Amino acid sequence: MRLEKLSPCKVNLILNILGKRADGFHELETVMQTVNVCDVMSFERTGASLQLTCSNLELPCDAKNLVHRAATAFFGAAKITDGVRIHLQKNLPLAGGIGGGSANAAVTFTALNELFGSPLPLSKLHELAAALGSDVPFFLYDKPALATGRGEKVQTLENFTALQGKAFFLVHPGFGISTPWSYQNLARFPKDQNGTAGRAEKLVTALQANDWPAIADGVYNSLEAPAFDKFPVLQLYKEFLRENGALVSLMSGSGSTTFAIMENLAAAERVAEKFKAQFGDQGWIATVAI
Repeated sequence: MRLEKLSPCKVNLILNILGKRADGFHELETVMQTVNVCDVMSFERTGASLQLTCSNLELPCDAKNLVHRAATAFFGAAKITDGVRIHLQKNLPLAGGIGGGSANAAVTFTALNELFGSPLPLSKLHELAAALGSDVPFFLYDKPALATGRGEKVQTLENFTALQGKAFFLVHPGFGISTPWSYQNLARFPKDQNGTAGRAEKLVTALQANDWPAIADGVYNSLEAPAFDKFPVLQLYKEFLRENGALVSLMSGSGSTTFAIMENLAAAERVAEKFKAQFGDQGWIATVAI
């Protein structure tokens, strides 16, 4: 039996960091939205080994890869000794703040559960996902979500009224930003490291009510502070998009991907052409209807 699954990315419509915790992680609140730009993953049952291959040679295919770790965790929890062959067609940029690796891990959990007859309930998959990474549990659910804690506590939401008919423009500049680096350097910006709780819920209310002035006022990313300080071109991207029709523009996650919400797909494609004319086309750009 062989399965093929799409592995989407996400953007953070808000990433509000509330302070550093005793366990070394940061307390946060975030609203995440999946974006239908995807890696492609295939899964096939084999003998008694785990075989992972990847189209991107920069990615390891051993236990350093989240897909490998997710598969190992699944087999251990399900007490399965059979093997699987997994291939990852990597279309998304690495270290982009859009959760590509986290989504790959989550898709691995759900695909293997399907492939082997659903031995684990969703609650157990969520537990395994949370142990791998803060963003992984979000991708188990095909819904927007409000996430809290270190990101692993996921409250799914109905599709946002405000985003109906809209489109995303995303740009990755060709370099990534390490998530640990972002959080370590956030300490230099105390105001951004110690945000005010409740902003994420306010943004959810605005998104559900189609209140664009409140949405524009509510989108926020604490991690822009260290990222823009080191990579000022990202702030230029954000300002350019706002000046060229974006309803909102923001860096996603720990970066380096910047995204804009546009009125429709045609507007997203127009701004993509303007962006290439202004900044060149050396990075990764995607436009997609929401």
